[in-house]
Amino acid sequence: MSTRTVIRGGLVITASDEIHADVLIEDGRIAALAASSTPAAQTFTADRVIDATGKYVIPGGVDAHTHMELPFGGTFASDTFETGTRAAAWGGTTTIVDFAVQSVGHTLREGLDTWHAKAEGNCAIDYGFHMIVSDVNHETLKEMDMLIEEGVSSFKQFMAYPGVFYSDDGQILRAMQRSAENGGLIMMHAENGIAIDVLVEQALARGETDPRYHGEVRKALLEAEATHRAIKLAQVAGAPLYVVHVSATEAVAELARARDEGLNVFGETCPQYLFLSTDNLAEPEFEGAKYVCSTPLRPKEHQAALWRGLRTNDLQVVSTDHCPFCFVGQKELGRGDFSKIPNGLPGVENRMDLLHQAVLDGHISRRRWIEIACATPARMFGLYPKKGTIAPGADADVVIYDPHAEQIISADTHHMNVDYSAYEGRHVTGRVETVLSRGVPVITEREYTGHAGHGVFTPRSTCQYLN
Repeated sequence: MSTRTVIRGGLVITASDEIHADVLIEDGRIAALAASSTPAAQTFTADRVIDATGKYVIPGGVDAHTHMELPFGGTFASDTFETGTRAAAWGGTTTIVDFAVQSVGHTLREGLDTWHAKAEGNCAIDYGFHMIVSDVNHETLKEMDMLIEEGVSSFKQFMAYPGVFYSDDGQILRAMQRSAENGGLIMMHAENGIAIDVLVEQALARGETDPRYHGEVRKALLEAEATHRAIKLAQVAGAPLYVVHVSATEAVAELARARDEGLNVFGETCPQYLFLSTDNLAEPEFEGAKYVCSTPLRPKEHQAALWRGLRTNDLQVVSTDHCPFCFVGQKELGRGDFSKIPNGLPGVENRMDLLHQAVLDGHISRRRWIEIACATPARMFGLYPKKGTIAPGADADVVIYDPHAEQIISADTHHMNVDYSAYEGRHVTGRVETVLSRGVPVITEREYTGHAGHGVFTPRSTCQYLN
């Protein structure tokens, strides 16, 4: 059964264009665009017509950094693939790339199979996987080649979390050398975890146990040092590098320098670093625990460097690093010892709205909004132009966005499975109205009309900035 939908009268915004156009969708894909009210647009006929007059018509968001059901610190991230992808849809995101985890002593295949089992049949929107590589050895390196053939083309390593996810410089170099050969992209959590553990131990010995000390021991200089080291190791290996959740001015400077030298080095930041700060970590009565994540929130003055990096393209992507833990019963595990607070914030539902507010605040342009939230992550991780744009042949992942609707972000109204909002009480202008995933309405005029199992695993090609 062929199904056709026409979206009429909206302003279509992609990373490259803004045009008042009607969009024809057929069998889950974009079939055609035509300038509104032209003869060509009048020929579009369909079973379903969506009136987008006065609204934006934008590609569904691509959130390339989420952690649904992640085991961490003796507990699990509170969003399942079902609840997390539903919340993503409410926020105008139609594709996530989550992280499958290799545990030490286990194979990449075991980790990937485990994450497939968590996600399959449970997702409201399409999803892909990166692979966290915790145990680099001869077999692991061979497995990397096989995963790329299966559409898992990026591999995350950690310079942080000794004893958990940590890789030493030799393991990092070996993985980078392999990715230089097989076309994979190494993603790096760049913090000097060995030095940070010393500072944690010293802080706790001084009785400094409150959440704010999490931000003080994970120093910006140790993010910058690790970023620099990762860049140099990638340069030695002749491999590209993608640095995740960049938060510090000094780390942006390392990325900018590398890019000025012509290196294939890329950087991502997240809304929490653009909108929140150490002021939140210092909130009284253990409230600061809600804002414990790594890399940590920085003093407010770092925000200007992040916005500037997004404007100059020294930072290319805004993802969420969505990794929610409830305040009650999960974040509270770290009362009396900040190092026991599970690291992570909820945000998958808020990203598109916060970045639209950034447009209104003059930080970025409308097209740059779509570029950093949709098109570039799709290109970076081998999903473009299937995802990340509105063009003939693309998947019909489309959001009708009301740029004038006002909302107050709150845990009372959000759809993430977590008992607080990192942005509680924040006024923003702009809101998702309708969301299509491969042409199927998942959100219809602010009602959830999707279902678990609509979203499918989406294999990815290699990074499209290198091809």
